[in-house]
Amino acid sequence: MLFESLMATIVKKQPGQTDDQLIAQFRKKVLADDIIGELKKREFYVKPSRAKYEKMKKLKKGNK
Repeated sequence: MLFESLMATIVKKQPGQTDDQLIAQFRKKVLADDIIGELKKREFYVKPSRAKYEKMKKLKKGNK
């Protein structure tokens, strides 16, 4: 997973493809790679104890 986040998102323009189609293709690829979510997740440092707490909270919520 770490290797994937280091890769750049590349979209090449095909013959006959408009700029709007190219932007739409790029947007789809960014959403599929979950780049925005990864950026939001890494925006602030989360202490390991807090991460563990959030994980346990999510598990408990799923069991109900």
